[in-house]
Amino acid sequence: MRGCLSMPELGAQLTEDAQLFVCDADVLQDGGRGVRFPLLAFGQAATGFVVRHGGQVLGYLNRCAHVPIELDWKEGEFFESGGQYLLCATHGAIYEPGSGKCMGGPCRGGRLHPIAVREGAGKIYWLPDERFRAPAQG
Repeated sequence: MRGCLSMPELGAQLTEDAQLFVCDADVLQDGGRGVRFPLLAFGQAATGFVVRHGGQVLGYLNRCAHVPIELDWKEGEFFESGGQYLLCATHGAIYEPGSGKCMGGPCRGGRLHPIAVREGAGKIYWLPDERFRAPAQG
C-alpha cells in the first residue's frame, strides 16, 4: 500500500521520541480501509490497526473482545459496509469506532484494547507503552 511500510520494515522504524511510523495520513480515509502493523501485546506477537472515523485516527489491538481472533475479514477491512462501525468478521460483533465498545453481537459490553496513536506532519504513528511494545527486530 502506498505510503505504508511492510510488516518487517515497520519494526525497525522507532523514532527518537518513541513513536513508530505506520503510514502516511492520506492513506486513511474516513470509514475506509485501515492499516495493520505488528506489535507485542502483553508480551505476545499480535497485530494492531489504525483507521480514520469522524476525522480522527484511532488505533486498536486487532483482537475481538469475544474470542481472541483478528477482526478484519480481508486485510485492512475493519468497517462494516456503511463505514460506521468496526466489525468482527468471524462473530459479527460490532464496535463503536471512537470508544471501541461492543454495540452488538456476542461480546456485548466488551471493548477493544485502544492503542495510542498520533497524527502529525502528514504521518500516522503509534506509541508503544507497557501493554503494547515494538516487535523485536530481525
